[in-house]
Amino acid sequence: MRLDIQETFYHRADYTFSSSLFADQLSRFVSCFEKRPGQRPLLFLCIGSDRVTGDSLGPVIGYKLNKICGREVSVIGSLDHPVHAVNLTQTLEWIRLRKDKPILVAIDASIGMEEHIGCITLSNRPLKPGLAVNKDLPAVGHISITGIVSSRQDDSLFPLHSTSLALVMNLADCICNGISHFCYTRF
Repeated sequence: MRLDIQETFYHRADYTFSSSLFADQLSRFVSCFEKRPGQRPLLFLCIGSDRVTGDSLGPVIGYKLNKICGREVSVIGSLDHPVHAVNLTQTLEWIRLRKDKPILVAIDASIGMEEHIGCITLSNRPLKPGLAVNKDLPAVGHISITGIVSSRQDDSLFPLHSTSLALVMNLADCICNGISHFCYTRF
C-alpha cells in the first residue's frame, strides 16, 4: 500500500513533542512500503556535515542512533563517517545495490520559515538534500525526517554557520526519542 498523497507532519521539538505520536506516524509510513511487517529492513540515512553546526543534525542523529538501535535497523552517516554532498551519490549507489532492498528513511537538517525553526517534519516522500545551499543532489529516501534549524535570510550560508548547537541537540534528541519509540514498538 502506497500513500498517493503527500503527507507531512510538523512536530515542535519542545515539551509538547510526543515520541509515541511520531513513532505511530513513522510506523504508518513504513508499513506502506512493506507487504508484510518486518519483511524489509530499515535503513536510516543521516545526511549532513560535522563541520557546520546547522548542517550537523544528520550526523549527530546517526551517532545517537548507532548507540540506541539494535541490529533491527541500519544507520549510515554519523559524526565519525558523515554522508554529505561529496559522498552522497556513491552512498546511494551502494544502497541501491543491496540485495535486501531496505526501506530508506532520510534524515537531514533544513531551512524553513522563521516560525518553523525548531520543528521536525516527517514525510512520506523523499527529501532533497543541499537545496538550501543551491546544491544539485538527488532526492533521497522513501520517507524523510528533517529538523528545521534556521530560516533563509539571504543567499549566504550564514544561517547554517550561526545555528545554535543547543537547537541541533534538542532536535536530535526528539527525533532519536521518536525513532527509539518506533523501534521499541516494532521489534
